[in-house]
Amino acid sequence: MLFNQRVMTSIPDNEAVSHSVPMAARQARRVALIVAVAFFMQLLDSTIISTSLPQMGQSFGVPAVAMSIGITAYMLTMAVFVPLSAWLADRFGVRNVFLVAIALFTLASIGCGFSQSLTEFVAARIVQGLGSALMTPVGRILVLRNAAKSELLNATALITWPALFAPVVGPVLGGFITTYLSWHWNFFINLPLGLTGLLLVARFVPGDRDSEARPLDWPGFFLTSLGLAVMLYGLERLAHPENGMLPTVGIIAAGFAIGWLAVRQLLRAPHPLLDLSAFRVQTFAVSTLSAGTIFRVAINATPFLLPLLFQVGFGMRPVDAGLLILAYFLGNLGMKAVTTPTPGA
Repeated sequence: MLFNQRVMTSIPDNEAVSHSVPMAARQARRVALIVAVAFFMQLLDSTIISTSLPQMGQSFGVPAVAMSIGITAYMLTMAVFVPLSAWLADRFGVRNVFLVAIALFTLASIGCGFSQSLTEFVAARIVQGLGSALMTPVGRILVLRNAAKSELLNATALITWPALFAPVVGPVLGGFITTYLSWHWNFFINLPLGLTGLLLVARFVPGDRDSEARPLDWPGFFLTSLGLAVMLYGLERLAHPENGMLPTVGIIAAGFAIGWLAVRQLLRAPHPLLDLSAFRVQTFAVSTLSAGTIFRVAINATPFLLPLLFQVGFGMRPVDAGLLILAYFLGNLGMKAVTTPTPGA
């Protein structure tokens, strides 16, 4: 009798196990959906602004093309702080850093909406870039840490929906708001989205903190951030040939040189800021460094270039330009229903 009791207590309750698996799957989906809300706000901001650049330039008294400095400042800030995001997540907790990222992005969006000059707008965009630099990688870490291996594909598919849906909604919504309201509301719209994201993360995402975070690779952080910033600045100068081609080429070459030093530091450091071992997998290296880079350059440039072409080049209204962009991105959205189940086929 006593032996039977011991055996029964040592065997896990099958009903409890069967309930725990669906609960874990629901938790993984819930976290992925919450992260997707934050990603949607971030990507919507990136696409909604493109249709309002000419009107913003008029408000600030500068040409529409000069508004690219706001895009550049945003990207440079992301380039500087993205490498630091994983260490901050380990040091202060993924959930805490994600909350700070959403708060920074939301407050900076309000600052962009209240900007009265190009200088104020660029300053707000720098803060926005900081929030975005923390939000994207930390959000992905949050999803990976809350999803089992069997749920990784579904969870990853959920957080990719904003990347397809926001470019469809953004230009149309931005064109409508710019035409019938004011470009300022393209940024104020992030306030309810940001508050919703903060409440959902605080309520449903479990907290965690790595008390044994590895030491920060300061040389790796400095070289990686500096190399990316210098390279992006040089590439941005290509759009302004009046600044001189020779200095621009020199800046780009300096960015590549610093990047080479950064890679050497990351390969030698005992606790590298970025683990480059994943690039030893050939399929990952090809899809990320070569073909993946070319694809991202093309697909990420179109939301910025096409609205300018339609408005500045063809003289269209923002709302009409947004409708044309809608047709362009509906193809990406339609392919999502095909690509998600393909790996399991």
